[in-house]
Formats: sequence, C-alpha cells, structure tokens
Amino acid sequence: MKILVALTYYHPHWTGLTKVARHVAEGMAARGHEVTVLTSRFRSDLAPHEVLNGVRVVRLPVLARVSRGTLMPTFPWVAARLVRSHEVVQIHTPMLEAPYLTSLARAVGIRSVITHHGDLVMPSGVFDQTVERFVTALLRRALRQADRAVVYTRDYLEHSPFLAPFAAKCVPIWPPVAAAEPDFAAARSWRVELGLDRQRLVGFAGRFVEEKGFDFLLKAVPLLARDVPDVRFVYAGERNVVYEGFFEHCRPLLERAEPHVIFLGLLREPQRLANFYAMCDVIAVPSRTDNLPLVPLEAMLCGTPAVVADIPGARMVIRRGNMGRLVPPGDGRALAEGLREVLLERSRFVKPRAEVEALFDLRGSLDEYERALTEFPRRGVPAA
Repeated sequence: MKILVALTYYHPHWTGLTKVARHVAEGMAARGHEVTVLTSRFRSDLAPHEVLNGVRVVRLPVLARVSRGTLMPTFPWVAARLVRSHEVVQIHTPMLEAPYLTSLARAVGIRSVITHHGDLVMPSGVFDQTVERFVTALLRRALRQADRAVVYTRDYLEHSPFLAPFAAKCVPIWPPVAAAEPDFAAARSWRVELGLDRQRLVGFAGRFVEEKGFDFLLKAVPLLARDVPDVRFVYAGERNVVYEGFFEHCRPLLERAEPHVIFLGLLREPQRLANFYAMCDVIAVPSRTDNLPLVPLEAMLCGTPAVVADIPGARMVIRRGNMGRLVPPGDGRALAEGLREVLLERSRFVKPRAEVEALFDLRGSLDEYERALTEFPRRGVPAA
C-alpha cells in the first residue's frame, strides 16, 4: 500500500503524538508499505525532503504559528498532489488541515483514517478557548468525512462527548510503545553526579502545559517531603512552552517546591531517557486530561512504577499493567499519598521487563494498525 501520513509535527519534534506517529510510519515501512510523511518544516535547519528509516518525509515551510498549530502556505497544493498518488491517508489529529485532507481523499476516491490522540483541551483564556472551539469544529468535520478513526482505548472513547457521534467508525488500538534497555550502572552514576544517590526520586516528564496537571504535583511536593524528607522530584522536559504560559502561572508553586525539584531539560536521546526512568523510583502522571500517556508506559518498560490520575484513558496504564497506583485527579494530597505508598513499598509494584512487554505488545499494536490502514469494507458497507 502507498500510505500518506499527515501531521503538524514529525521527528525530531519530541511529543508522545510524534513518537506514536513515527512508530506507526516506520513500522508500516518495515512491513513493505510505501510511506510518505507530510509535515511542517518547523525548524529552518531541517531538510525539506529526506528518508528516515525507510519513511519519506516531506516538510513544508511555515509562515506562522497559531497556538499549537502552524500555517503552511504551500500545503493545499502539495497535499493535493500527494493524495492523488497514494492509496490511503492517515491523519494524526489535532491538525488544522484535517478536514481538507479528508475532503481531498473523498474527492479522489481513496480512504482516510484519523488517529485521534485526544480531545483538544486548551487553557481557560479567551484566545485559547476560541482556538479550542475553532479547531474542534474542524476536527468534527474531518471525522464525519473519514472512513475510520483510531483511538487509544475504549475507555477514552466511551467517556469522550466529542467522539460519541463517531463511535461506530472508531477502532481502539493501544499506541505502539518502545523504550531502550536502561543502563542501570549509568543511571546510578547519574544519580551520583546530581548529588541524589541517597534520595528517593519522583520523576515527571512531558510538556509543561495545563493539561498535564503539574500544578497538582507541585502542590503535592511539600506534603510528600514532610513525610518522606529524602524525596526529590526530577523533571525531564521543556519548562517554557512557547504557545502556553503555564510555567509562569505555576511559578509561586515552584518557588515553594524549589528545594525539592531538579530540572534536567528535554531528553531527546532514547538511551538517556531510558536511564532517566531507571534512575527514578516512581513516575508521577497527574494529568487533567490525557488519552493514554506514553511516559508511564515507557517508565514501566524500564522497571519503574507510576502513580497516575484516575481519568479516562490514562488510568488504563495502571489497570492493565498493575504496576503502580491510581489516585483521584486534581487532588495534591491524594497524589502525595499515592507516591508515598509506592516509594515506601516499591517492590510490590515492580514487574520484569518481559512481562511488561507482553502486556503492551509493540508488534500487536502494529498488526492492528496495519489492518486499520489497509483493510476496508466496500463503499457503502459500514465499518466494523
């Protein structure tokens, strides 16, 4: 099959969405499909055309950024040409151009599949809420026109008002996830370098944005430090996200938590990220909303349990993996209590890597994606 993959940001952009898109694209290429990625040239040093691990990547120039999206003036013409030369279009949403792509696909008689990475939830300001309503309307139109939609879990699907009208065309597929084998000796050395060899470490990672709920975690810091004085919180990620001022909003909480928090910056190298997970005693995932975060999945593969907010989608990591605790969302005290339990009784929550790999089966996810992208009923027959 000739598969066209469209998304706003592709590698080397570093988010869970990008990781999933890359795993799927490279997985399909490794199985003999011809895969082209159409995306933004979000950095001027990136090549406009290149082949990465068997995947052809086409990057278009960016005129401006609009919140989390980009404006690509040449997108309509390049997309029209590429859609005509492919057999299926996979669109990773949220993406401003999604309805244009689904319309193109219908016009030329090819199939379109949307991978829905989560309902768009923006901060409460007037501008952000306007963006949320506008982009949500675009995504609703795209889903009406798409032949199929892939969602991460049935749990998220059943609790999403946005997805409810399209449930019949939604297929739950766990995201393909992989993590390098951690170097435990290097992880121990890293602890020593940071002066943390005698501390208990709570890790957290991801974009510092409102939906990730890091403000709840910062509220939990002094509560946990009171009961576990040797605890430290280690953050892997970018603090100042250009399209959202949440970090500045959290500054008063950060100032109170500062003696206990260490910032490592964004970890792009897979081995370094695996060592980060292995260095930590537990990973905290306090999200307000999160379809199925990759951070706790990757951490579990590296031998580290997680404490996760009990919200639709995200909670399935713990329900399936049973390697950590679920806590009520938005509750700093409950989060502190969950982290305390896992820190003090950690051996109860740890499983061997092979057992975790069997639960979160990379090959099985790619098998399901291959069927979702290549096997369709005849036109006029509803999808299963």
